[in-house]
This record gives sequence, structure tokens and C-alpha cells, in this order.
Amino acid sequence: MTVPAGVDTDRKGVSAIWNDPQTRGIIYQALALILVVLVGWFLFSNTLQNLEERNISTGFGFLDRSAGFSISESLVDYEASDTYGRAFLVGLLNTFQVALLGIFLATILGTIVGILRLSTNWLVAKLASVYVEVLRNIPVLLQLFVWYGVITVSLPSPRQAFEPMPGVFLSNRGFMIPAPVEDPAYSYMGIAFAVAILLSITLRIWARRRQYLTGAQFPVFPCSVGMLIGLPILGWLIGGAPVVFELPVLQGFNFQGGITLSPEFAALLLGLTTYTSAFIAEIVRGGILGVDYGQTEAAASLGLRRVRILRFIILPQALRLIVPPTTSQYLNLTKNSSLAVAIGYPDLVSVGNTTLNQTGQAIEAVTIFMAVYLSFSLSISVFMNWYNSRIALVER
Repeated sequence: MTVPAGVDTDRKGVSAIWNDPQTRGIIYQALALILVVLVGWFLFSNTLQNLEERNISTGFGFLDRSAGFSISESLVDYEASDTYGRAFLVGLLNTFQVALLGIFLATILGTIVGILRLSTNWLVAKLASVYVEVLRNIPVLLQLFVWYGVITVSLPSPRQAFEPMPGVFLSNRGFMIPAPVEDPAYSYMGIAFAVAILLSITLRIWARRRQYLTGAQFPVFPCSVGMLIGLPILGWLIGGAPVVFELPVLQGFNFQGGITLSPEFAALLLGLTTYTSAFIAEIVRGGILGVDYGQTEAAASLGLRRVRILRFIILPQALRLIVPPTTSQYLNLTKNSSLAVAIGYPDLVSVGNTTLNQTGQAIEAVTIFMAVYLSFSLSISVFMNWYNSRIALVER
């Protein structure tokens, strides 16, 4: 029996397409994409149906409604009659504040502890080791409870508050300091500080080019410090040099006026900073050990002191090993800030939970959480990847 010529040709064509790795890969990816879309559509439609059966409205229109609850700490003006959208903004700024300060402080503390772990002084090295091993092996949530308990239990009540300086109080209600009364001079100081930062960056770029062309060094650091301090003072003087401050005063059961650093904020900042710094310390130690010790010996043979060897030879090279894993720690600190809800600090999650309980808009609230933390994480990753590419060795 003979096979028709046309049928044989078609089978060979199908077999040839299927045996082509590139074509087969495209088919697999298309099937995977279709499967993901179908699953997503099923979940989405099923969710909408369940919400409709429970008479729960969807959408972000609730953000324009009055929140009706107060928030204990806020970087912007907020009252209970403001909208849910402004309440989310308050929570977002509080989260941003803790994450930014935590990253800054954890980097400094972790770098110092990491260097101390390599100290030739036995006691210093062991104390640094104990710091790292204790803090990184205890869950961060437990550490937050410990810090919060230490602050609220060990410190006295407002009536017996410590007063280390006139107008400065420390109690179990927080750390109270005088606040400058609003004046245009402080706006001038802020503008002057921003100008000083730009001038410092420009000066550093110019000094590098000058050193590359002539070999002569320029004292960038002292000049930058002088500008960062001197220009704001100049702005303050131009604005009339106001010296009026609002002092915290004990009224009833707590202090009123001034600036208050609450126990919740202090506990959260301390917990996140010390916990993350323990990991950064190990990253710094590993980065320094990753640099060939022969370079240290060669620099020492030239008569350089240990501080200058570390500053100009070891750390610049170790930085290329330190940056990628440190980025992960920055992301962890930002995400761990959501644990603030456990000790009552009004961060984004805490404010969002209150909103969720009042409105029932669970999907919208969780979507906002995810969008905010994803934006934070991606922003940090993009910046650190850019910085890593700037300091990476270029091989030809």
C-alpha cells in the first residue's frame, strides 16, 4: 500500500517544526502564558463574585471618605476628619522615615562593628563577635518587644522625667526636645543645605578630575563639611537669626509642645538598626577579608598607618564585594519595618489595617501595601545597582 505524497509531506513538516528547539520553546512559553492568564482570570472573577455576594463594593473611591480616626504621629498635618487617602499618606511617610533612618544608621553601625571584628585587640574583637552573634540570631520581632519594654518600663513617668538639659526630657512617654517656632529663616537654611550638597558633589567631581590630570590632591572632605555647616548658618543669619523655641511643658499626664520622639518610634528604629547592622557587619568583615592581605603588607612596608591603609586601599576594594549583599539587607530592613504594627507605631500597615477594618476594602488596602513596598524595594535596588556599576572594576 502506498502513502499519498501530500500526507507524507505534511507529517514531515509538523515533525520538523516540533523538533526545532526555538519553535518548541515559543510554544511552551505561549502555553505557560495562557495558563497564567486563565488562572489569574479565574481568581479575579471569583473574587469579584464573592465580594458581590457579600455586598462589598470595590474600587478606591473610599480614599476620598473621612477616616474618622486619629494617628498618634505624623510628619504632615492630619486630623481625624481628613480622608483615608491622607491617612495612608501619613502611614507612608512614617514608614519612609523609619526605613531611611534605619538604613543610614545600620550602615554606619554595621561598618564599625565589622571593622572591630577584625581588630587585633582580643577584647574588642570578641565584644564585636558577641554583638553580631546575639543580634542576628534573635528574631527581629522579639527584639522590637525587648526594646519597647526597656524604654517603657525602665524609664520614669513624665512627672519624674529625666532632664539632662533645660527643656530636654526623657521619660517612658518618649524623648522631648524644644522645637523652633516656625520662621522663614528655617526655609532659607533648608535651601542653603540643599545648595551645599550640590556644591559638595560638584567639588568632588572637580577634585577627581584635577587629581587625574595633575596628581595634586584637594581637601574635599573638610571643604564639604564646612559648606554643609556654614551655608545653613549663613541662611539662618540672613533670615534674622531667630532664637525662639517652643519648650515641652508637662500638662496633666504628659508633655505638650516641642518635638517628641515616641517610645514606639524609638523601639522600632533601635530594633531594626541593631538587627540589620549585625548582618551588615558580617558583610563588611567578609569584604575586607576578600582583599588580598599582601596589599596590606605592601602598604605597611611603605610606612602607611593602619587607618590610611584601611581608608585608601582596603575599603575601596572591599566595597565592590560589599555592595550587592548589603542591598539585600536594605531591602530586608524596609520590609521588616512593617512589624511596627506589633508595637503600635502608625506605619503604613498599621494605618492600612485600621482602614481595612472600618471599610472592609481588604483587596484595595493590600494592593496599596504591595505597591508601596514594591516601589521602595525597586527604588533601592535600582539605586544600589547603579552605584555598584559605578564602582565595579572594568575589564578589557
